[in-house]
Amino acid sequence: MSVTIFVLLLASIGIRAWRDLSHPEGWSYFQDRSSSSLSFMVLDHIQFDGATRRVLAVSGPIRSAAASWLRQKLDEARLESGDVLLLSSPGGNLDQSLIMGEEIRRRGLASAVGVMDGHGHIAPSDCASACVFIYSGGTKRYGIAGSRLGVHRFVSTGPDDDPVAETQRTTGQILGYVSRMGIEATMVEAMSKTRAIRWLDDREALAMNLITTPLTPRREGSSD
Repeated sequence: MSVTIFVLLLASIGIRAWRDLSHPEGWSYFQDRSSSSLSFMVLDHIQFDGATRRVLAVSGPIRSAAASWLRQKLDEARLESGDVLLLSSPGGNLDQSLIMGEEIRRRGLASAVGVMDGHGHIAPSDCASACVFIYSGGTKRYGIAGSRLGVHRFVSTGPDDDPVAETQRTTGQILGYVSRMGIEATMVEAMSKTRAIRWLDDREALAMNLITTPLTPRREGSSD
């Protein structure tokens, strides 16, 4: 009897797993959990805004398991309030990016756009599309000279979606999010004007309150 119950339990688990993975979203999540599209590096002694900070540098596309991955890496890196999430990404999954932005806000982390160069310094990079919403979660949003923030209109890709209803839902979701993060609605207006990436200049990003603190960080002790 115990063997029969055990077999039935395994079968039940297998059926549920098959059902989950039979959906494209479930399979995508499983793949991303198995091998994340994102990479990371933990950096110490980086100067931001006159203080030495710990930094988690994250790069790569944002896929279905990105939020879970980020929570794990933040826990492992033991970043504290005021430390920095350094981003470089072409974008990806909108829903995941909103969860990630909420998470870094909950932890009191700042955000910046850049990558590590071969000399151990932070170099400019790009943060586009969904990446901008992760960046938006920073309690301070540092603007590194030469880095770029790119926005565009989001469109529904689901074959069964009502395009009008989906657009309204997504727009409302984004407006609510940027409002909570203290960003002007003009950012959403800029997004709505093009399906191609629109790179914001520093003046625009500052006016939107997307960038809150322009600076050029350096490693502590550097003469740069």
